[in-house]
Amino acid sequence: MAAPADPVAIRARGLTKRFGALVAVDDIDLTVPRASVYGFLGPNGSGKSTTIRMLCGLLTPTAGDIEVLGLRIPQQAEALRSRIGYMTQKFSLFEDLSVRENLEFLAAVQDIPAAAARRRIDGLLAEYRFEDRQKQLAGTLSGGQKQRLALAGAVIHSPELLFLDEPTSAVDPESRRDFWEKLFDLADAGTTLLVSTHYMDEAERCHRIAILDRGVLVADGTPDELTGALAGRCLLVHAGQPRRARQRLVALPGVLSVAQIGNVLRVLTDGAPDAVARVRDALREAGLVAEATPGEPNLEDVFVSATRGRGPREAAA
Repeated sequence: MAAPADPVAIRARGLTKRFGALVAVDDIDLTVPRASVYGFLGPNGSGKSTTIRMLCGLLTPTAGDIEVLGLRIPQQAEALRSRIGYMTQKFSLFEDLSVRENLEFLAAVQDIPAAAARRRIDGLLAEYRFEDRQKQLAGTLSGGQKQRLALAGAVIHSPELLFLDEPTSAVDPESRRDFWEKLFDLADAGTTLLVSTHYMDEAERCHRIAILDRGVLVADGTPDELTGALAGRCLLVHAGQPRRARQRLVALPGVLSVAQIGNVLRVLTDGAPDAVARVRDALREAGLVAEATPGEPNLEDVFVSATRGRGPREAAA
């Protein structure tokens, strides 16, 4: 009887990358389950791209151990390349080739036999809605169409693991939603996906999320686990003068952030037992008519809570 497949696609322990004095990735541990959508959330410069490049063998770590699909990286990076796909925000298309020619070229790069390549390309053209555009030059496609074509190219060899580095930064919201449906289709079919993003709404879609801040892993868990850990720490303040209320609360001890959403303030506290009472007292003492009610934490609150108080350091890549 065959041994069960390893349920983990990526293991990284103590992963570190230095560029001179700059610590771009600082001693992070990652465990990415197979057939899942694993999100890397963090602002530009948080170390997401550097981490992805190390995980797929394009960049040698300064320290740490990496195992991807059972292979030691970077020692076995060459054996890994045929089993992974990689897609960046620039889409990596040949704009002077047609849709079909782009896929034919990528199939040739992957050494897919001609007959199998034709079948695979025909299937992708149908699945990604390009049957009536296969002769159209890639450079004339819309942003969302280019994104779909780039994804089709990234999976032409049916990779077990797909890395996507800020793949939706250049497309409209409708195209982003359509793109994410394709990602879940891939995960349902058994592909593991690691997606870096700085969009909170995209991170909420992931099965699991790692939050990076200046190269440090500051949170890791499912969206529900991460937001659930902040239960009781978020308030919604309805005030007749929200700007004045914000000015009063933003410097209040125990308040980590105050964000105005329309006429409502989202207030995140540090979790101290008297934090909510202090918010209400501060509003009353300022003569502001306001009502503070419990709110549901979101991933933005998670990020603020995880990164609050960390000292400044030069940004990572």
